[in-house]
Amino acid sequence: MLTTKMNDALNHQVALEQYSANLYLAMSSWCRSHGLEGSARFLADHSKEEQGHMMKLFDYINDTGATAIITAIKQPPNEFDSVENVFKTTLEHEKTITASINALVDLALGEKDYSTFNFLQWYVAEQHEEERIFHAILDKIGIIGTEGRGLFMIDREIGAMV
Repeated sequence: MLTTKMNDALNHQVALEQYSANLYLAMSSWCRSHGLEGSARFLADHSKEEQGHMMKLFDYINDTGATAIITAIKQPPNEFDSVENVFKTTLEHEKTITASINALVDLALGEKDYSTFNFLQWYVAEQHEEERIFHAILDKIGIIGTEGRGLFMIDREIGAMV
């Protein structure tokens, strides 16, 4: 059974994961409206993945006999300066999620909640992968650039990552 503190922290993470899904969906829409179909598809798929992360937490909380709580989610931004800005924002957001997951791991250890600690290891590995992906995208943007045909090439590269 989860402690109240652990339950509250996991429910907070549920909200963060739902916000992530909304953020990436908003980014997908922006990309699509700017003719960046590959990036739009990649971000829409990533939104679905984040929804899955939220559901995994939701199910875990309920499986422990606690109650998963769905709260209001703040509206994500819908305007971005560039595709590079989209992916810089994404990387910074993923770093925030990583910090939150690490805090949950610390809390689980502090609460001697080894079941939750074990459950969270999947998220630790997932966050490593998330940050790696967005660093790689930004590296490609830096190498190829976004001027002229560079934007087309970047969008094609990102779309191929789906």
